Amino acid sequence: MSLTVLYFASLRDAAGRDSEQLPLPASLPELYMQLRERYRFPLPKEKLRVAVDGEFVAWDTPPRAGSVVAFIPPVSGG
Repeated sequence: MSLTVLYFASLRDAAGRDSEQLPLPASLPELYMQLRERYRFPLPKEKLRVAVDGEFVAWDTPPRAGSVVAFIPPVSGG
């Protein structure tokens, strides 16, 4: 069982990819913690929004097999 993770902005730059498929984690915070360690993401989860299957969700939403998870960092622009 797995899910797909999408990376945007600074997270995409740090990971060096747009997406990847990963084993289903126990929780979204655990998934982000593992990715943060692997790719040295500079942002704590409190600075991010998380979306599952195109909808923003709370961090305590259980991950589901086959879902698409996106961690959204803050962005600036005009």
